[in-house]
Amino acid sequence: MAYPVSFSVTRPTARPSKFRLAAGLWIALMVSLWYFEQYDSVAGVLTGAFFVVAIVAAVLIRQKGAEQYLAEAEQGPIKWLGHAMDLLSGLSFANNRVLKVRTSGAPTVGSALLRVILVFPHAIVLGLLGIFFVFIQTIASIATLISGTYPEWAAKFVRGHLRWTARVLAYMASLVEEYPPFSFDTRDEAALPEAPV
Repeated sequence: MAYPVSFSVTRPTARPSKFRLAAGLWIALMVSLWYFEQYDSVAGVLTGAFFVVAIVAAVLIRQKGAEQYLAEAEQGPIKWLGHAMDLLSGLSFANNRVLKVRTSGAPTVGSALLRVILVFPHAIVLGLLGIFFVFIQTIASIATLISGTYPEWAAKFVRGHLRWTARVLAYMASLVEEYPPFSFDTRDEAALPEAPV
């Protein structure tokens, strides 16, 4: 059975101009330089923000109760996580991003806070893969500028990293009971765009 969280992206219908490709490369290079110049502080902020999801979930579960929290998830936590995934995937030039979550379980304040500890191995692995994400995105931007198409090897990595992040964030928000797999799991998903938008 498939994990109850999916994140998909689709290809744009029109090929972007060379100007847009150059702008995408410039943004990727600036993000890369900034990221590595500020690595210690950026890694700390991202890690802290990652765990804030569980704390906010615990507060909402305490205020609303588990049933109401899950019943209102589509308009609250799922919508917010969708916006966060839009922001993350914006660096990969993905298009038509869709986050789907099939809520499950009966979350409690204690279980929501315990997830901060349980998800720590995912945070370490995704943090390390984030370094490769920045390098791959920069290389893919250069390749896209030269060839006009987004490399498939980069699309697979970026798509897998984003899907893994979406599963972990949904678990941290206590939207699903099942522990997320350590997997890119890129089957049955639409490919990333051929070129940046």
